[in-house]
Amino acid sequence: MRRLRNRLAGALLSVLALSLTSTGCGGSSEAAPGGGDPTSSPAGASVANRVEPLARKPEPRLPVTVPSADGERVTVRAAERIVPLSGSLSEIVFTLGLGDRVVARDVTATFEQAAKLPVVTRGHDVSAESVLSLRPDLVLAETTSGPEEAVDQIRAAGVPVLFVEAAKGLDDVGPRIEAVADALGVPAAGKELTRRSEQRIEAVRGDVPHGEEPRVAFLYLRGSASVYLIGGKDSGAGSLIEAAGAVDAGAASGLDKDFTAITSEALVKAAPDAILVMSKGLESVGGVDGLVKIPGVAQTPAGMDRRIVSVEDGVLLNYGPRTDQVLKSVVAQLYGEDGAK
Repeated sequence: MRRLRNRLAGALLSVLALSLTSTGCGGSSEAAPGGGDPTSSPAGASVANRVEPLARKPEPRLPVTVPSADGERVTVRAAERIVPLSGSLSEIVFTLGLGDRVVARDVTATFEQAAKLPVVTRGHDVSAESVLSLRPDLVLAETTSGPEEAVDQIRAAGVPVLFVEAAKGLDDVGPRIEAVADALGVPAAGKELTRRSEQRIEAVRGDVPHGEEPRVAFLYLRGSASVYLIGGKDSGAGSLIEAAGAVDAGAASGLDKDFTAITSEALVKAAPDAILVMSKGLESVGGVDGLVKIPGVAQTPAGMDRRIVSVEDGVLLNYGPRTDQVLKSVVAQLYGEDGAK
């Protein structure tokens, strides 16, 4: 999620400025969870709110020196007090079986095993003071974690900070797992979890119905700020959409940017048969009933059929150990539980 937030930052600022100018005070209210008509939300397989650790708990063999995605080499001498700075990295550590060593979480780590840990982010930014107060011996960060000053402050305090390349698609699942496992001194567990994750993803792909290839548009919605964006070829969702046997409608319509402000013209050109959204984004516009009121949506095949695919924000684009569940949920909602829409 942090990768998505950073990718969206420039687009959000420009779109928000435009929306504030046009609406005067920022648009509709955020819908409360559980509010509205329950029949207006799409049905489908959900993603479990728990991670599934490996059967055998590994024992770290440290110290190790490993490459960091920021170009540095980081020596990890202990991993008794780990602070992952994204929900995705937390998910990997817990699934490797080392969750009992995690002492804090990012706001996006919402799965059950991590839910009671203290949060070390303010809004969406890392708080160096909060991290350092927990006396970590290792901090795991995304290449998009920030602000940079906070990360520099943590390093200046002598805490090793390992950067992991931000996920962009399904091909990143294995490399990210193995980068974290290597840094924790459990490379064999990393390879085992990579195999398990990739095998489960392939099993889901094998169940995808053939022949239809629906066009799916990924929309980023924040109704409280009147922010409505359509994903292009670098949105991060294309790999997932394609794995579900579908076509990324935004990319196919020629949207080269990560995200573009939704217009009726852009939606008509994309002509999606289905729309992929994050669950909180869907709630923020008032569910499916509110979504189809966004200009242009009702005129698309997806809007006319109310064919909406909704996945929890914290896992949709994580590309990690639960991605098979995400893909299964997308496929179930896209085609129906029995494989036929």
